[in-house]
Amino acid sequence: MKIFYILFIALLVTVQVKSQDKATFSQDQNPEVKVARFYPNPATSFITFEFKRESDNNKSYTFQVFSFAGKKVYETDNVNSKTVIDLSSFFRGIYIYQIKDQSGKIIESSKFMVVK
Repeated sequence: MKIFYILFIALLVTVQVKSQDKATFSQDQNPEVKVARFYPNPATSFITFEFKRESDNNKSYTFQVFSFAGKKVYETDNVNSKTVIDLSSFFRGIYIYQIKDQSGKIIESSKFMVVK
């Protein structure tokens, strides 16, 4: 069972790393602009998110992190160009982040892994 878990985690990490490098396309075949870049993945003690700012300086985002079980573990409305999250209180596992615009629409969502 332990070997299965390790293989499953390795597969998820491989898929995540490859998916970060690919450009995603919407239904009208226009490339989507990524709002955030994060590293390292998998993370151990901290993870850094770099946010791309729009030309409109009044644009503000809400940034949330959820455990894989759906529990909100981090949230901020004050998104800077670079945000570092301390993972000391996070358990090992997969986490999902969401970036929402002012109207509450999710503009980006992805996952990262914490390994300890």
